Amino acid sequence: MKYWSQTFIPTLKESPADAEIASHKLLVRAGLVRKLSGGLYTFMPLGLRVMQKISQICREEMEREQPAQERGGAIELWMPHVHPVELWEKGPRWAAAREIMFRVDSAGAGKGRSKEPEFVLGPTHEEVITPLVKAEITSYRDLPKNFYQIATKFRNEIRPRFGLMRAREFVMMDAYSFDATDDGAIKSYLAMKTAYENFFRRIGVTAIAVEADTGVMGGSFSHEFMVPAEIGDDDVIYNEESGYAANREKATSGLVPADLVDAAPVGELEEFATPGVVTIAALEAAPYSVAADKQFKTLVYVGDGKPFLVILRGCDELEEAKIGSLGFTVFRPATAEEIEPVLGAKPGSLGAVNGSVKNQSALAGIFADHAIRLVGNGTTGANKDGVHVRNVNVTRDLAITKFGDFRRVRPGEPDPKSGQPLKVRRGIEVGHIFKLGTKYSEKFEAVYTDDKKQSHPMVMGCYGIGVSRTLQAVIEQSHDADGIIWPWAIAPWQVLVVNLDPQDAAATALVKQLATAAEKAGADVLIDDRVERPGVKFKDADLIGIPLRFTVGGKGLKEGIFEFKPRRSKEVRKIAIADADTVVAQVVHEAAVKA
Repeated sequence: MKYWSQTFIPTLKESPADAEIASHKLLVRAGLVRKLSGGLYTFMPLGLRVMQKISQICREEMEREQPAQERGGAIELWMPHVHPVELWEKGPRWAAAREIMFRVDSAGAGKGRSKEPEFVLGPTHEEVITPLVKAEITSYRDLPKNFYQIATKFRNEIRPRFGLMRAREFVMMDAYSFDATDDGAIKSYLAMKTAYENFFRRIGVTAIAVEADTGVMGGSFSHEFMVPAEIGDDDVIYNEESGYAANREKATSGLVPADLVDAAPVGELEEFATPGVVTIAALEAAPYSVAADKQFKTLVYVGDGKPFLVILRGCDELEEAKIGSLGFTVFRPATAEEIEPVLGAKPGSLGAVNGSVKNQSALAGIFADHAIRLVGNGTTGANKDGVHVRNVNVTRDLAITKFGDFRRVRPGEPDPKSGQPLKVRRGIEVGHIFKLGTKYSEKFEAVYTDDKKQSHPMVMGCYGIGVSRTLQAVIEQSHDADGIIWPWAIAPWQVLVVNLDPQDAAATALVKQLATAAEKAGADVLIDDRVERPGVKFKDADLIGIPLRFTVGGKGLKEGIFEFKPRRSKEVRKIAIADADTVVAQVVHEAAVKA
């Protein structure tokens, strides 16, 4: 047990001015963290206890064997935070990741040496673990292996906000699996998915596994774990009946039927003047009256230094992350100065009709969303300023390099599994798992020798849980107007015994009796022994959110009772002192079982 007077819990009555969301306000008001600078926080004793509990549960689930996938637990290690930049340059994502990384200006840098940094601070550790495993593991007999750490990571956030949600320095569990075969890698992936599900269940937070884009990390597929919350940083597209769930960047729908027959041409191409019309909405208006879902939208991007086109319906929005499926290392929207020499017109009059592109050989490709097939015959820019063309047939008039899924899914569209309407809700990403394949092992030549003495690249997976982000996500999901409501397993203490008369020897003795009974029942106990008014103690108790509260005061002692209140309830029960040990053991047991 711990006495309030022997620890440090600096609660605040008012929220900090820069805190925008409830969980950020409560982090500071309840004394869990203190801000050093934008995106940098000190974990105070209360916050550190929660972090340690979350980390311990994470360790237990990472190291638990998964018989269903024939996989043993992960093995903990610790890797440096400072990485030689040449490792990142050798890896597959330096160009894409360098801008979000902190660079270390070592001795001599900037004095006639290379402008590139010699070291960077690690946001993740693929570029460190892969060379390590290459040096240590050479035979299939030593596979599979899964290594993990719980450590500090760094990301050069341009605009840190929401407390620990988007911080420059954060605590993360990152794990890396190595297998001899693709089938083995899938087993490792599924084992980690199970471990994640167990972890989030044990800490008492609702987290939904959703299909996700692989992004800069790469790989063949991935899942994010999202905590539903209105202030979430991403949308979850889902349908409860089918179980379909994906984040905004990965979501698809059944909008385009698999058996759709492409429309036949309805007439010859016809150019018409559209002076000053440079938007989808302007072409919808009179006198043109071309509905957005009958228009083709032509977007120009630059991928790995070469321009390419993406064609959507006029009523659709591009989901930019989906362009990553095209295989470009880096891509960005083209500038107006880059567009005109290739297409022959300024933005607003662009199209991809055969023969209309001024310099088609300069393009890396013309990529179209599947949904343009629903248009069949539509209107697009003529690649002449102030001119559009109608009767554009997808099959006849557009030389599509590749069809794909590039549009943003909207609520109400049919679920790809069941056909029922899709829904959307916000969520906070707290974990992400990737099946990487051989992307990193090939770059770093991490190979093993099989039973026929032949070499093969190891098949990898990588996995992350934002430990510090999860702490705040729990608060965002579990609080009320009075403060935090901690789930049992990660509460800084599980039982709070409040002494309203700490100078009364009888009160102090009963407080000690209750605390001892709670400890014997398996709870962590904090005793509030401060000389403070009852109102202050009760407000602090609700603010810091300890699950069970027992209160002892001189008035109650005279009546032979003490009080019991669960944090989640408004009801206060009066308990006979004679029943103290029995009742304390019972309520602690019930709380632990429900957790």
